[in-house]
Amino acid sequence: MPDDDWPEALEPDTTGYTVLTDDRIVGFAQWYFEADPQYRHAGLDLFLSAEVHGRGLGTEVIRVLCTHLIDDHHHHRLVIDPNVANAAAIACYRKVGFTEVGVMREYEMRHDGTWDDGLLMDLLAREFVR
Repeated sequence: MPDDDWPEALEPDTTGYTVLTDDRIVGFAQWYFEADPQYRHAGLDLFLSAEVHGRGLGTEVIRVLCTHLIDDHHHHRLVIDPNVANAAAIACYRKVGFTEVGVMREYEMRHDGTWDDGLLMDLLAREFVR
C-alpha cells in the first residue's frame, strides 16, 4: 500500500488505534475531544485499506469506538466528517446512528491543491445503534 494513502501523524490530544485483521495492519482509527464543558463532545475518524472495504469492518470499528467513547468517556455527542462523495463511509456511519448535519464546503485539500466538500455527521448517545 502506498505510504501517501495513510494519514499523517496524530494531531496533539488525539488518541489513535491500529486496525488489525489476521495480524496485519489494515487501518487506523482516531479520536479527540472538546474539553470545554459547554461544548463537550468527541470527534472520530477512520481509515481502512481498500483491500478490506465491503466486509463490514468499518461498521464494526466505528461501533466499538463509539461504545468506548459513550460508555467509558461519557460523551453524549460524537462527530465525524467523511468526504461528501464517500458513500460507503457515510452508509457505514449511518448504520450505527450518525445523521447528516450539513455539508462543509471546500473542507479538505487534496494532494493536488484542489478542495473537496466534507459531510458533518453527528451521533447522540441516546441514538447509538449497538
